[in-house]
Amino acid sequence: MRITDKGNWYSDEVVLARREDNLARIKEALNVAQGADEIVLSSAGSSATSREGWDKSHLGDRANIGLIAQQDELAQAVFALGKPVVVLLINGAPLGVPDIAGKANAVVEAWYPGQEGGTALADILFGDANPGGKLPVTFARSAGQLPLFYNQKPSSHRGYLFDSKEPLFPFGFGLSYTTFEIGPPHLSAKQIKADQPVTVSVDVRNTGKVAGDEVVQLYLHDVVSSVTRPVKELKGFRRVTLAPGQSTTVQFTLDSDAFALWDQHIEARRGTGRV
Repeated sequence: MRITDKGNWYSDEVVLARREDNLARIKEALNVAQGADEIVLSSAGSSATSREGWDKSHLGDRANIGLIAQQDELAQAVFALGKPVVVLLINGAPLGVPDIAGKANAVVEAWYPGQEGGTALADILFGDANPGGKLPVTFARSAGQLPLFYNQKPSSHRGYLFDSKEPLFPFGFGLSYTTFEIGPPHLSAKQIKADQPVTVSVDVRNTGKVAGDEVVQLYLHDVVSSVTRPVKELKGFRRVTLAPGQSTTVQFTLDSDAFALWDQHIEARRGTGRV
């Protein structure tokens, strides 16, 4: 199906494709999908629907973060076939697609994959490559949740009636064809002085049946502070490749800068997080 009539980033006006034409394309796609064992459903945006707006005659933002045109209708018709469905998202900005994510057997986020994107995605879909990426942004469920980010203050995002306040996919989320077990963190010292570093160690094991990458992420939270602090802050990450059953120890060294904050006097405070 077509999203816009031209799909041109440089077009001053973006016009959606005709609904009647898309419904005909959906019917054609369903006829093909009837004979398939599994379905790969590509749901997308384009550079014309996610672009910089520099003038009233060249707009770029959208009021809705879901799929546009008749893509939701296509998705629901494909799910109704009762076949396994892998949804491939091709987009320039995070999409709010809770219903599609809830019904799909798997979701692959491709962003704008570029010239060799087709080759890379084929390797992933056929299992020749094992994805190990983690989201660098938070996926909201709807525009009502925006702005949404992982290091929010404790009092933010109280939620809405009739919907969850949890994001569709949180910052740092990502699955692969294998599973990992991450043990509890161990500190090099129970107490440290303001000018001393501390090392955090954690054991990671591949508990699945294929080799894969895991991105171990270290977050901090200030339990007691003089000013309101984020619920968590990313302070380090390490990517490790492990064979089935293999394990390793990942270490992070934190110095005073990792615990720094701006106090109520707008002065930098460094130390162990206790202020």
